[in-house]
Amino acid sequence: MTELVLPAPPTPTVAVAGAAARFPVRRIFCVGRNYAAHAREFGNDPDREPPFFFTKPGDAVIDDGAVIPYPPETKDLHFEGELVVAIGKAGFEIAEGDALSHVWGYAAGNDLTRRDLQNQAKDMRRPWDFAKGFDRSALCGPLAPAAEMGRPSGFIRLSVNGEVKQEAQLADMIWDVAGVIAFLSRSMEIAPGDLIYTGTPAGVGALVPGDVCTTEIEGLPSATLTIAKG
Repeated sequence: MTELVLPAPPTPTVAVAGAAARFPVRRIFCVGRNYAAHAREFGNDPDREPPFFFTKPGDAVIDDGAVIPYPPETKDLHFEGELVVAIGKAGFEIAEGDALSHVWGYAAGNDLTRRDLQNQAKDMRRPWDFAKGFDRSALCGPLAPAAEMGRPSGFIRLSVNGEVKQEAQLADMIWDVAGVIAFLSRSMEIAPGDLIYTGTPAGVGALVPGDVCTTEIEGLPSATLTIAKG
């Protein structure tokens, strides 16, 4: 056993639907602009580029029902409802036809974004890390095992205080789950514990203290967070 000079940090985990055991989180990958309408609302052409990725630290993950403080260094916190894919089998240069065999489960999630910091970083041609990878920025609802439910299809919807803000079909994704996994695995080996946030539909917008934000995906448990007041 390796001796450590400091106590090892705890392993981040997310809930599994209907089970006491939890899923350990290794890394979090997020796909940018994976719905055509969302790409267009930010002035981009969805037909011109392959998928691209950014990351969040594993310990940015939070559970369904979390109450979180409004993040520091921003005045424009945005919601982004997403389908989350949990990887259960390692692989490198995975063929698209084999990609879904690497999936352990699926969940509803929310990729919180400090939009003002992201826009500033874009203007200055700097990385987005502080805009995307801050504390408590990756909501993940309970995972539904793929072995039990298969692959999700149908709607994805996000509401704030009961008002629908985002709504689309998972089939509207430019790159589907298999394509995302295959493309990502060309650059690095994916491994058990990796989460992939697969992109958000059009309609992203701001959250303020007191807001209750819920992501729903057909066939999956919902994922809700609340921005604390004061």
